[in-house]
Amino acid sequence: MPRQFRKQWDYRYLGRQYGSSLYERLALSREKDEIMELAKQGQVIENPRDILKNPLALDFLDLDERSDYSESDLETAIISKLQDFLLELGKGFLFEAKQKRFTFNEKHFWVDLVTYNRLLKCYVLIDLKTDLLEHKDLGQMQMYVHYFDRHVKLPNENPTVGILLCKEKDDAIVELTLQKGENIYASEYSLYLPDKSLLQSKLAEWIGI
Repeated sequence: MPRQFRKQWDYRYLGRQYGSSLYERLALSREKDEIMELAKQGQVIENPRDILKNPLALDFLDLDERSDYSESDLETAIISKLQDFLLELGKGFLFEAKQKRFTFNEKHFWVDLVTYNRLLKCYVLIDLKTDLLEHKDLGQMQMYVHYFDRHVKLPNENPTVGILLCKEKDDAIVELTLQKGENIYASEYSLYLPDKSLLQSKLAEWIGI
């Protein structure tokens, strides 16, 4: 793990990210120049995209990869390991509520998880999906984000970010549904960590190219 990571992260955060091979996972998802920049600086959070990991490693939930579980089961498991979940999300996350209800036009809606990132100075809404992500899920998150931007966030806060945490996604559908520049992202989750030696060997290949 690069020394710069140790300078920016506290002991518990560093331990979780080191154990989950964060550096290898981040590096493998970036272009060569960005890999080297990451090695020099560590993870620098400057915009909403910087907080996104794909996949998100939820191995600490101890859920069976092959079991049939509901979104409610996933939410309950996350709440029971909330500190670990916030650490996996990234630096600066604060938890506000689960199943946060808001009412608009006499209809009730619920956001699975409401968090706040103090570094980005914005709300981060999280919806959980245990199946393939569909375009209607993205539309629902758009509504949640627009509501928070118009009725919840303060004038000095940055636009709300929406994250759909799903078991599987189709990048083409996500790109087609969302307008360019929207603060809405889809990230797959994994209930177990990939083989660490495999990650490290692939990382070495990337750096050697």
